[in-house]
Amino acid sequence: MNKVFSRRQVMLAGAATAAFSTLPAGRASAAPARVLTIGRRSIEVNGKAASVFAIEGADGGPGAVLAPGERFATSLVNQCGEPTIIHWHGQTPPVRQDGVTETGYETLIANGAAQGYDFAPRPGTHWMHSHQGLQEQQLMAAPLIVRTAAEMREDRQDIVVLLHDFTFRNPADILAGLTGGGGAGGGMMGNMGGNSDLNDVDFDAYLANGRTLADPEVFRVEAGGRIRLRLINGAAATAFWIDTGALPGRIIAVDGDAVQPLAVGPFPLAAAQRADIVLDLPAGEGAYPILARREGDVAQTGIILATPQARIARLETVAAMAAGPCGVELEVLLRGAQPLLKRPFSRVTQVHLTGGMMGYDWGIDGRQWQNHQPIVVKQGERVGLDIINDGMMAHPMHLHGHHFQVLAVNGTALPGAMRDTVLVPPMGSVRIAFDADNPGRWLFHCHNLYHMAAGMMTELRYV
Repeated sequence: MNKVFSRRQVMLAGAATAAFSTLPAGRASAAPARVLTIGRRSIEVNGKAASVFAIEGADGGPGAVLAPGERFATSLVNQCGEPTIIHWHGQTPPVRQDGVTETGYETLIANGAAQGYDFAPRPGTHWMHSHQGLQEQQLMAAPLIVRTAAEMREDRQDIVVLLHDFTFRNPADILAGLTGGGGAGGGMMGNMGGNSDLNDVDFDAYLANGRTLADPEVFRVEAGGRIRLRLINGAAATAFWIDTGALPGRIIAVDGDAVQPLAVGPFPLAAAQRADIVLDLPAGEGAYPILARREGDVAQTGIILATPQARIARLETVAAMAAGPCGVELEVLLRGAQPLLKRPFSRVTQVHLTGGMMGYDWGIDGRQWQNHQPIVVKQGERVGLDIINDGMMAHPMHLHGHHFQVLAVNGTALPGAMRDTVLVPPMGSVRIAFDADNPGRWLFHCHNLYHMAAGMMTELRYV
């Protein structure tokens, strides 16, 4: 049988081949198993059209889902109209494939060019997003799901939800307003009843899979069905309270790492964090909203799980009451299912999170990225980081290239979860530990995009 290929498929295949033919020695794959294209798409928000970025697979779906044992052999094709680079958040590839330019291993992918990647992926719920400028705010992000054989045997319906905060404004103007002291930049929360100690940017809407609650995505499920809900907070600067409503849920993984199952009601999800929730639906027809409410705010977004014959009621985009701050309520209860093996620390380093809203001078140890002081480690060490927040705003701190265990929160020791992103509360502290087993230079930064852009970033450097 002859197969007819579209012009776009032929172009993508050519770009994919070119990308892998130019890979450094030891990095190329015989042939890329998949193509991811960075482009643009149009969505409707609050009745208005908006042009945003997209990262799509060959089937037009967002991001990638990998089968058990599948390598991340991928050609990344840039057709978005401007240079970019994509970070594989939660993955621990060789340092030259991390998808960042700040550490000097990689360069931006020009519009019309392609770049190849090939590494053994880490299982779990992860995501991909731009690490160039403020593109992440314009929805240059997508899920990256790596399934396991054990999950496939569970026979649960997989549902992925990627949360965003959205603005019609140019993110560069927002940052300029913040660094200039607010005002014209819209730094302080205004029309949503927000709290400026929690939220320093006023957004137009909050999205779940690119849609608001005025037109939510509806996932059809079976009565009595079994669900694995993969939640990804891809927001640039927003933490959410997750509420599964009438469905009792159990958290079984965070940041792609298994935890001892924990029954939860509403729980916090900081920027860049992920949570896998298992849900068992009751028998009979029904519709079940899964809501994400912005901390310190009445604004909310979400999706709906609905059986085939269920009647779906209209949902409000604002709640009757504002949510409280997102803190460490969940963190202190989580226990890693596969924690680090016990061994003494080779070194423990204090890291202070500094700066504040007044001057928007966010930094690490009083320094911005331009004059940062690296965190130095040696290969093979067990490293402890005491992350101390000297300010009044929480910071979701992300370490590239490693997963770590949370060992203390606000001075209280605990055998916590394995993570790659941890929320450090205002005037509080978190101790994390990891094994220095992935040599190179790795970014360590706040995952509030505007805090990072203002300078709250350093690097972990192997010597």
